[in-house]
Amino acid sequence: MINKVKGHSSLALLTQQEPVAFNGNEIFSFTLDKDIDLVDESGAKSAGGATIQKVKMMPVKVEYSARFSDEMWYSGEDAQLNILKEFTDGYAKKLARGLDLMAFHGVNPRTKVSSELIGSKSFDSTVTQTIEYDAAKVDDVLEDAIFMITNSDGISTGIAMSPVAGRDLSKVAVNGVRQYPEFRMGNHPDNLAGMKIDINETVSAVGGTELYVGDFVNAVKWGYAKNIGLQVHTSGDPDNSGRDLAGHNEILLRSETYIGWGVLAPESFARVVKPATGGGE
Repeated sequence: MINKVKGHSSLALLTQQEPVAFNGNEIFSFTLDKDIDLVDESGAKSAGGATIQKVKMMPVKVEYSARFSDEMWYSGEDAQLNILKEFTDGYAKKLARGLDLMAFHGVNPRTKVSSELIGSKSFDSTVTQTIEYDAAKVDDVLEDAIFMITNSDGISTGIAMSPVAGRDLSKVAVNGVRQYPEFRMGNHPDNLAGMKIDINETVSAVGGTELYVGDFVNAVKWGYAKNIGLQVHTSGDPDNSGRDLAGHNEILLRSETYIGWGVLAPESFARVVKPATGGGE
């Protein structure tokens, strides 16, 4: 399932995965504040200083439940295996999408409403470097966003891009010549100017961001704390729908996962956002 999730979560694709403790990981970002000091023979040494920032990478619990007729379930092993496969594949896709929606936007994936369980741990909450989106000059905007990160002593290793931004990039032309033909006709290249990229509708699904650019290799982490195996319920009302399973000849399948992430250095990222008027497309 982990491999399937990497199939389409931009964060999982661009970022290194690491195990997450059930009670969270404390990750320290260590920065030396000044340049090295030149010292004369027997000369006095001066203070350099260091800034240490701590990020708590705390897992959150997510789940998905679905009901099926028990006639399908009891019709044979082949039917059961097919149901389990389809449910597992579907859950992996929903988990991948949900990871992006939580980490990028800080929302409950089902309601698309900001969640107190996530708080200020999302990209939209922590990344303060922003630049305005311009559909006709996407490459220039990207250059400015990357410079913004470089000017903060950071590096850019990847780009998470909305489908709209990918389409607009494909239209950039000089003297009638398309500059990025690899983006045409809905294609999804995985590299742009030496940086890993991913085009995903989760980037712009909530809020006004069209691109996230920055150091996805070093400045953000994600991972699993626990993946609870598939549960099969045959009685009761486990999804609080007000409908008893046994009373309606139904079964319920459920998967639960504890998953966490942490933005270690927000200054190593920039967001390209739509103009306040809502234009940009």
